[in-house]
Amino acid sequence: MESGTDNQSLADPARLAIIDKLFEYNIGDSVALPQVYSLMGLDSAVEQEKKTFSEDVLKIEIRGPGEQHLSVIDVPGIFKKTTAGLTTKTDMVMVRNMVSNYMKNPRAAILAVIPANVDIATQEILEMAEEHDPNGQRTLGVLTKPDLVDKGAEQNVMDLVEGRSHKLSLGWCILRNLGQRELADSSSNRHALESSFFRTDEPWVNLDKDRVGIEALQARLRDVLTEIVRREFPRVKSDINKRLNSCKQQLEALGPCRETKEQQQKHLLDLATRFQKITSLALDARYGGDDIFQDVGGLKLATSIVDRNEKFSNDVRKRGHTVDFEETPEEFEFDTEDVPSPMSDPENEDNADARHMDDLDNIDGLMLEYYPIPRLSVEKISPWLRHIYTSSRGFELGTFDAALIPLIWKKQSANWNDLALSYISDVIVTVHRFIRKLLQAICPDDRILQGLNSVLLEGLVTRYQKAIDHVKFILHVERAGTPSTLNHYFNDNLEQCRQKRLESSMERKAINITNYGRMVELNAIYQKAHMSNVDHAVRDLHDILKSYYKVARKRFVDVVCMQGADFHLVTGPDTPAKVFSPSFVTGLKPEQLEGIAGETLTTRKKRAELVREISSLEKGKKILI
Repeated sequence: MESGTDNQSLADPARLAIIDKLFEYNIGDSVALPQVYSLMGLDSAVEQEKKTFSEDVLKIEIRGPGEQHLSVIDVPGIFKKTTAGLTTKTDMVMVRNMVSNYMKNPRAAILAVIPANVDIATQEILEMAEEHDPNGQRTLGVLTKPDLVDKGAEQNVMDLVEGRSHKLSLGWCILRNLGQRELADSSSNRHALESSFFRTDEPWVNLDKDRVGIEALQARLRDVLTEIVRREFPRVKSDINKRLNSCKQQLEALGPCRETKEQQQKHLLDLATRFQKITSLALDARYGGDDIFQDVGGLKLATSIVDRNEKFSNDVRKRGHTVDFEETPEEFEFDTEDVPSPMSDPENEDNADARHMDDLDNIDGLMLEYYPIPRLSVEKISPWLRHIYTSSRGFELGTFDAALIPLIWKKQSANWNDLALSYISDVIVTVHRFIRKLLQAICPDDRILQGLNSVLLEGLVTRYQKAIDHVKFILHVERAGTPSTLNHYFNDNLEQCRQKRLESSMERKAINITNYGRMVELNAIYQKAHMSNVDHAVRDLHDILKSYYKVARKRFVDVVCMQGADFHLVTGPDTPAKVFSPSFVTGLKPEQLEGIAGETLTTRKKRAELVREISSLEKGKKILI
């Protein structure tokens, strides 16, 4: 059966089960007919809902070595008046549309069957045939019931058959079928009665033999079909190839057959292997290794991570400190890293957040927060340090309490928290977006895709949370502990700060000496600068803090990028992208395999239909060759 538009889909599992049952019966098994009526919606128990016509098509195939390759479509007759309790205006429109749809097929021969005892001028079927076959190359008129023509009206029928009225290009044939009484008599021979009628009854005996009887119709129809085939042959071959390619594409879109556990596991293993291969290419930035990188956006993972690393480094450099350190003109000459980056947008930074990417909606169980971009204090650092020192000093003589350094350090690095957590959140979004887009690209089946997303999510979220926790651990170590470093650049930075102060002081006392350049008098060097104990302590605090900050900032950025992001999220041994792997698939239970990769009944039926149609089309293609 083929589903029409007025009934429920034949893809419904309950209907498919009935259809499968029908295949067990042979022609003539009456037990099947009530079920056919039910499928076609013609068996309603409610009188008002009963239907006489259905757009569903009942196909009966007769196969055998002596059968012809021919399809005969028997459509309902056109009617213009409804019958109470049987037909409606809706039926009238349905039947007309049904007949019209078949008639407009350029490869169909139109047999306009009309009783000989009716007025030919009232037959709408002839108008429809002329509309769909204006040249008359496919329309053959067939008259029936000549034995019922009223006396005196025979000549009108003769004129039709002999082409003197309502002429058709292919002409008319006339048949004499069995009447009701003859049908009831099992001994009636249809062909013998027809042959006798046209051989003995007047005026039909005068008609050309190639226009009367079923054998004449067969010969005429054979000629018509031969001409249609000859005319349509090139297009038939083209249409078969198109349909064959379409079926193969549909079958390919369904993926490999996945009815058994072994087939389901193999399919998922193939997907996991391809997933890992593309992930490896993405991490190595070998984007030419697979066309998927050109076809699908958002898969250049290494590039995305490197870009975010640079933004993180710039963010920490520009806005990681709470208060700006004191700068001198000389320092800008050798320390160009403190020059503002052209990527910054000072006008918008105060109204934005430290995140550079939007979250995805489906990372269930993981809360990624948005953090405001830290605003630098407009306060000068010397008064700020003076306030902290004077509010926390003890009985120290000529120095300051070492406990002040952790206190000041924690305040000065307060912005690191928001910047680091924003960074790791963005990397998580980048990785998750990569995984999701790659799965969508390699897995066109929505059911499998949803199943994979569901079963993988828990493992992904666990790894994302580990990365966040590790960044929080790094923040605690860097900011809550005692500042410490073995990096010799700390002493180099501290010495440079002190030398620059001396150079700046000497520069103010330098004079120009002809032929010698700028010189400083010895007495000027010996002059002592008047500085209070507080000023001296504040200056030392500033130089130590600034020297340590430069070392710690670079270390912090490197550790967060290498451990928090790279190890936990990108290239480590247990990153999110490694969750969907062949070993993961082999560990799935049979019920999980069925839930993820199993085929629905609809898919199985669709696959079987496509396989049968492809086989038929390939056989037809061989016949045409």
